[in-house]
Amino acid sequence: MSMAATPLLRNRAEAFPSPALRGAIEVPGDKSMSHRALILGALADGTTRIAGLLEGRDVLHTAEAVRRFGATAERIAPGAWHVTGTRWRSPVIPVDCGNSGTGVRLLMGAAAGFSLAALFTGDRSLSKRPMERVLDPLRAMGAGFDASEGGRLPVRLRGGTLGGLCFRNERASAQVKSAILLAGLQAQGEVEVVEPVPTRDHMENMLRAFGCEVEICDEADGRHIRLGGRRALAATSVRIPGDPSSAAFPLVAGLLVPGSEIILRSVMVNPLRAGLFATLAEMGADLRLDDARSMSGEQVADIKVRFGPLHGVVVPAERAPSMIDEYPILAVAAAFATGRTVMHGLAELRVKESDRLAAIVAGLRACGVDAWDEGDTLILEGCGGPPPGGADVAAHDDHRIAMSFLVLGLASQNPVSVDSAGMIATSFPGFAMLMRSLGARIS
Repeated sequence: MSMAATPLLRNRAEAFPSPALRGAIEVPGDKSMSHRALILGALADGTTRIAGLLEGRDVLHTAEAVRRFGATAERIAPGAWHVTGTRWRSPVIPVDCGNSGTGVRLLMGAAAGFSLAALFTGDRSLSKRPMERVLDPLRAMGAGFDASEGGRLPVRLRGGTLGGLCFRNERASAQVKSAILLAGLQAQGEVEVVEPVPTRDHMENMLRAFGCEVEICDEADGRHIRLGGRRALAATSVRIPGDPSSAAFPLVAGLLVPGSEIILRSVMVNPLRAGLFATLAEMGADLRLDDARSMSGEQVADIKVRFGPLHGVVVPAERAPSMIDEYPILAVAAAFATGRTVMHGLAELRVKESDRLAAIVAGLRACGVDAWDEGDTLILEGCGGPPPGGADVAAHDDHRIAMSFLVLGLASQNPVSVDSAGMIATSFPGFAMLMRSLGARIS
């Protein structure tokens, strides 16, 4: 059954609830690193060899985009790609980024410093998402952008000579930071991003791997990231570990389905991406990190999880950047917990693939969980065990909402179905098949 062609997925009522989930699996490569590896490889001198690339739709759109700018991106084997860089030129057709906010924002930054013109487009969902957050600092560096109403796609770029910039990243957006650093590779003058709250640092790590000089200093007003004088990129080899945002779904399933015991191999555990692991541990999760090691400059470990009781917690706003994509599945875990869970600082969820905060609340209520939002805070009362379930949940074309409520349905009192299931392939191709390999009943 093709995920792309499947409009609906459900927990199988004829074999409900799910049996214990057991096994050792590897989740797809990290999406953030996959986008960055393709883009940096397309800017570098020589041929970059990538292993473990996530071959979801979002990343494949980025691969096609760098081809349109003149680079070579060739698939050698599953997850294995060779990318040969070039000086970027004007694409002859629009650069379609599909559903990927990361892809389009990073590509705008990477292209801004070249003497070229490009039209960036996306699907219906991406075209609703705000782009001014990245266009404004790139304009301040000297790039020309014409955006559609409300600062949205389609966006037309007129690239050229760029100057330096010192930008304070108040939104705590790793995408904005990365776009500025990519533009800075071609800029004249100093380029610096100041972060009051540190965001995921894959761009800094990977720039260094490609030979770029990056200085990082923690000061009283936040973390300062500066590009040094050496900004030319040289091709390298990149091995991409498992995506912690994808690992979150089987991980939480293992905590919720009675009798389960799962090992997730080679998952990235970068401290700036590990907010979910820390929060689940505070909730009492039976979760252990084994065989910690390094892979292409990132921390990696095998994660072992077992079923057990959870309790509600308060999640501080400053933790949001380290787990912004994991709040839907955290909300599912909290629905099974004893007591109230409060999650602060979720403004960014309003401008994801859907209004994720509203979608989480609606889905939880449909499944019999008492949940509500107060401004940028999500509050829910845990059921102290399996919630009622039994709902047809609207995922609003959002892959993470769809996967989260399928996990809820594995251990709820009644099966759950979700629409928009085809969108799961944007980040986690083969999700249903991988879950079935552990014993999950999803059809």
